[in-house]
This record gives sequence, C-alpha cells and structure tokens, in this order.
Amino acid sequence: MAVLQLMLGNGVRRLRRTDGVVVAILIVLAVLAIRVPDQLPETIAFVFNALISISPFLTASVFVAAYAKASGADNLIADAFQGSGMLMVGLAALMGAVSPFCSCGVIPLIAALLAMGVPLAPVMAFWLASPLMDPPMFVLTVGVLGLDFAIGKSLAAVGVGLLGGYGVWLLQRAGMLGNPLRDGVGNGGCAGARVRNPGPTVWRFWGEASRRRVFLDDGMKNFIFLGKWLALAFVLESLMLRFLPADWVVQLVGQDGWRSIVVAAVVGVPTYMNGYAALPLVGALIDQGMAAGAGMAFLIAGGVSSVPAAMAVFALARLPVFITYLGFALVGSIGAGLAYAMLA
Repeated sequence: MAVLQLMLGNGVRRLRRTDGVVVAILIVLAVLAIRVPDQLPETIAFVFNALISISPFLTASVFVAAYAKASGADNLIADAFQGSGMLMVGLAALMGAVSPFCSCGVIPLIAALLAMGVPLAPVMAFWLASPLMDPPMFVLTVGVLGLDFAIGKSLAAVGVGLLGGYGVWLLQRAGMLGNPLRDGVGNGGCAGARVRNPGPTVWRFWGEASRRRVFLDDGMKNFIFLGKWLALAFVLESLMLRFLPADWVVQLVGQDGWRSIVVAAVVGVPTYMNGYAALPLVGALIDQGMAAGAGMAFLIAGGVSSVPAAMAVFALARLPVFITYLGFALVGSIGAGLAYAMLA
C-alpha cells in the first residue's frame, strides 16, 4: 500500500511538472501523423517559418519585459493609485495598459490594492486594462497584426479601463458595489507586495549583479513562455488555414457591421486561450475574411473575460462586482470593435 501511494504521489508530481502547452503541441502533431499525415510536414514547416519571421519581435518583447523587471520600472504601477479619485482612474487605466508586472497572478495584486483602501473605481480601471496590453504585447502585436492594429488595441485597453473605472465611480456614487472582496480573500503574493512596498527604479540596472541576474532569468523565462505559446498558436493557425472554410468565416464575422462584432466579442469569451497565442489566430481569421473590427472585439473580450480570467475574478470579488466586471468587458469590447471598424 505504501509503495502504491509513493508511486501515485510521484506520478502526480510528474504530471504537475508537465508543460501543458508542449503536451498539446505534441498531441496535435501526433493526431496529424495518424489521421492526416500529408498535413504534418506542412504544419511543421509553417510553424518553423512563422517563428523565424516573428523572432525579431519576440526578442524585442522579451527584452522589454526583462528590462522592466530588472530596472524596477514595474514598481511604477504604485504611482497610478495615488491622488484624487478621478485622476486615479485615468492613471490606473493608463498604467494597466503599459505596465508589465510579475506572473504570480492578478488576484493578490487586486486584493492588496483593495485591502490597502484603494477605491474600487481605479482598481477596476487597472483590472480591465492590464490583461489587454503591455510593452511586450505591443511589440508582438506589431509583428503579427501590424502597427495600426497595435495602436488601436492599446487605445482600446485604456478606453475599456476608463469605461469600467468611471462606470464604477458612478455606480458607487449611487450607493452600489460596496465591500467588493469576498470574505477570507488574502492580499499576499509578489504582485501585492510590489504595490504595498514599491522598490526603487534603477534605469541603468547593469551595474548591479543581482539585477543583471534578474534580467537574464526573467528574459529566459519569458522567451520560453512566449515561444511555446506562439508555437501552439502557429500550429492551430496552420490547421485553420487548411480546414476552416473561408466562406464560413466571411459569413459569420466578415462584415464590419455591429452583428459580426457582437458575435466576435461573445465568441471570444469562451474560446480565448492566451493573449500572445491569440494574435496569430486572429491574424489567420482576418486572412480568411474576418473583419478587422470583429478581430479587435474578439481580442478585447477574450483578454478581459476569458474563462480563466473570469474564474479568477469570481474567486476574488463578490457577485455584483463580478457581474459589473463582465458587463464592462463586453460593452467595452463591442465599443472597441465598432470604433476600430469605423477608423480602420
């Protein structure tokens, strides 16, 4: 019995160490080898060529993220939550759209802000904007979808944050959305610690050995993380180009009218995987006939309210706050899609 328990324990630990993204890629390639063997070399070649073409942007995005981490520039996030309420909302939306922060999760960060007494309105502005854009995401968006789309998505991130922040401010003035956190939610984690105790920013970080080590470690971690997600996205993109009928895409989301934008926003919530992986997929859909406004709505809606993100918010916030979060995310994504369709 003890031996069996030890074997099961070792198996569980190995399973936890298994990289789900790499496993997914291997499974897709194995299925292709068995069911559609002629597609396998085409998919491998497609992924290889796509990764080569995106490598300059991938390298630049990794450098930007590692520099922010090593220099302490991500500590500047704390400045967005100081000042008057109306000003805090605007700064929080802007900081959420431009500031990368550590990957230990949004729950301890938001919990720390609220536990510190930061009003819900600027927290909501940051909460909505932060999953949508940061410097590495901007660089990769330029590489995959072009500069115009990257600028549009950046403006949409700030706009959605402002919509949610000022919307919550109005709701709270009407006596709603008090006590936003669920009972028992903590405020630990490195993200929360950065806000409670922001460290100094050292722009010329390379003079300190510890910061150089942070730069190298964080750069390698981000390179592996982004590389595997982009590889999975390019695998799926190759299959979409092969098997997804272009006329079906055009019929569903191929017009810049409000219907296709609403459909894209609603579909983006359950099907969104990862902000970086979604870029090549939207690029493939646009090549297949998806309207640019619908693509923007898909990225905004999925980035804010995908199933994993929604579950995280639900675990942290009380139900009225959770519903408000989803409502502003959906309205903001549709508005971003319509605005981009008119301006594109």
